[in-house]
Amino acid sequence: MATTTTNQWLNLNKIQDDNVLIWLEVFLNDRKAQGFSAGTMHFYRTKLSMFAKFCESKVITHITQITTSDLRDYMLLLEEQGHNQGGRHGCYRTVKTFLYWWEQEVEPLGWSNPIRKVKPPKLNVEPLEPANLDDIRAMIETCDKSFSGLRDRAIMLALLDSGARAKEFLNIMVKDYNQYSGETLIRKGKGGKTRTLFFGKTTRRAVRAYLNIRQDNSDFLWVTTNGEELNYFGLREIIRRRARKADIKKPSIHSFRRAFAINMLRAGVDVFSLQKLMGHADLQVLRRYLAQTTDDIAQAHRIGSPVDNAFYRILL
Repeated sequence: MATTTTNQWLNLNKIQDDNVLIWLEVFLNDRKAQGFSAGTMHFYRTKLSMFAKFCESKVITHITQITTSDLRDYMLLLEEQGHNQGGRHGCYRTVKTFLYWWEQEVEPLGWSNPIRKVKPPKLNVEPLEPANLDDIRAMIETCDKSFSGLRDRAIMLALLDSGARAKEFLNIMVKDYNQYSGETLIRKGKGGKTRTLFFGKTTRRAVRAYLNIRQDNSDFLWVTTNGEELNYFGLREIIRRRARKADIKKPSIHSFRRAFAINMLRAGVDVFSLQKLMGHADLQVLRRYLAQTTDDIAQAHRIGSPVDNAFYRILL
C-alpha cells in the first residue's frame, strides 16, 4: 500500500467516522512515513492485526466503542491464549501507542481515552546473562592465522569491544571504520539513529590483521571467505563453530553485547556514557543488561562507603 498522509486518506475515502480498521491502516502508514524500520513495522502490523481480530470478535467497529473493560478483556484473552509476559506487554504498548496517536491526530470532542485506566501487564524484568569472558577467550584461542581464523578472531573481539547489535555490526562499512582511532560510525542503528562506537587497541590490531589478508572489493567490513557480505546466519555459524571447537556451550550473538555492558560498568564507566555507547533511548532498557553479582555490589560499597571514606580519619 502506498504511503499517504492522513489528510489524503480522509479525502480519498471520505471518512467521516472512526472506523477501527481504516484508522489502523492510517496509523501504520504514518509510522512508515516516519521511516520506522522494517522490523518495527512488522511488529506493529502483527500486534495490531491481533487487536483487530479481537475487535471483530467483540463486534467493535469504531474506536469510540472501545471501553476500558474491552481492553482488560483483551489482556486476559492474550494470557488465556498462552502469550508470555513480554508478548502481552508488547500488545499493550502497541494498542496504547495507537490510541494515543489517534487521540492526538483527531482530537475527538467528549472522548476519554480508555487506555488511561488500564495498567500494563506485569512484566518481570530479569537481568540478561552476558557471555562468559573465559568462554570467549577459549573461542578466540581456536583461531589460527588463516583468513577465517583472523576474521573470526577480529569479529569476536569487535563484538565484545563495541557492544553493537548484530544488525548494526554486520552493516558496518570499511569507510566508516577508522583503523587508527577505532572510531566506527553506525549509520542506521535501531530506530534509524546514527551513533559512534569504538574498538580498542587489541581489537584494532586484530581487525588490521584481518583486513591485510583480504583480497576482495566488498565495501562491508565483515565478509565471507568468498568476499561477500556476511549476514546474520553466517555470523551465528561462526560463533557456533568456534564454540564447538572450544568445547563450550554456544553463546548467543547478543550475549556479547551484554558482556560489553556489564564489564564496562565493572570498569567504572558511568551509566550515561554506557547508554550512549549502546544506543539505548533510556536507562530502563539498559538495566536488563547489567546482571550485577553480589561481588559487584560489594565492590561498589567498598568504593563509595561514606563511613570508610568520610569518617575514617575522625574515628581513628
